[in-house]
Amino acid sequence: MEMTAAELNAFGARGLPGYLGVEIVTAEHGRVDSQMELREHHFAPHGYLHAASVIALADTSCGYGCIVSLPDGGTGFTTIELKTNFLRTAREGTITCEARLVHGGRTTQVWDAHVRTPDGRPMAEFRCTQFVLRGE
Repeated sequence: MEMTAAELNAFGARGLPGYLGVEIVTAEHGRVDSQMELREHHFAPHGYLHAASVIALADTSCGYGCIVSLPDGGTGFTTIELKTNFLRTAREGTITCEARLVHGGRTTQVWDAHVRTPDGRPMAEFRCTQFVLRGE
């Protein structure tokens, strides 16, 4: 499915990606680059970045990557597995994510996403498996 970064941003504007401020910077077959400016609602009550905020950035990036990388006959996808390893946190600035297609099969896709702190250090390593939907 052909969708530009701007179209993907508009697609998610009224859902969780829009609420969190996920911004797709580039989108092409097999790769999506994104970013998210950290705001108060991204943090847990103890003042540190909530893990779910980081996962949402990575999962959105991989999911949108799946959309622009669907195989012939694919009409959509659903996430069937995900895992995240957290390496460090951030308290301000804009975090970035690079999502890349590892396996693009007819029925599944596997994506890796690398989330980085505002100063470019590794923050989280994310992997997910997407099930490709077909027909109705």
